[in-house]
Amino acid sequence: MAAFNKFNTFVGDVAHALHDMKTGTAQVYQVYLTNSLPVASNTIYNTPADLPTANGYTAGGVSIGAITGAQAAGVFSFSGGTNPSWTAQGGSIGPFEYAVLYNVTSPTKPLIGWWDYGGPITLTNGNTFTVTLPSPILTLT
Repeated sequence: MAAFNKFNTFVGDVAHALHDMKTGTAQVYQVYLTNSLPVASNTIYNTPADLPTANGYTAGGVSIGAITGAQAAGVFSFSGGTNPSWTAQGGSIGPFEYAVLYNVTSPTKPLIGWWDYGGPITLTNGNTFTVTLPSPILTLT
């Protein structure tokens, strides 16, 4: 499984109420694919650049669906969601090396973190790529 890396601004964005990660909120979190190296100082969607819409991939990515936010003993966990996936249709998707999690509901579309798959991936016609979300996706201590 690819390691999850958080963007530096995520912690400040939580403090400034850009994320509402409690269970049952109307927030929508999505994952998009990129071949541009994320850096911890990136702040908003499309930095790093999203892949263009083509061959079964839609720019903006895929929603991870329902999440659960819970706090116990001073540790907040962000869990759940559906593993986002893409199937190449009519051509290839990529190359890409990173999957980026962000908050699509917030007006600035702030970034949360990314997974690094260790090298370029090109999804050929008919094949599927799935991001396996860890449980929890992330914790705040």
